[in-house]
Amino acid sequence: MVKSIHTKEYAYFVERLVKARLEAGLTQVEVAKKLGRPQSHVSNVETGQQRVDIVELQRFAKLYKKDMSYFVK
Repeated sequence: MVKSIHTKEYAYFVERLVKARLEAGLTQVEVAKKLGRPQSHVSNVETGQQRVDIVELQRFAKLYKKDMSYFVK
């Protein structure tokens, strides 16, 4: 069984997460500070090395001013 982090759907999600951050005009450092996390966490999420749970996705969506549906196909 393929882990969900290595699927095409997860790659799409990560791509949308990065795009949303850039559209919001934020750097990884700025996002990390607003979320109270290290910049390396944001980087790991954006490269698919770290999974995101639903609560954290809600935080990203709110910060980027995006609806949750923005991140899925």
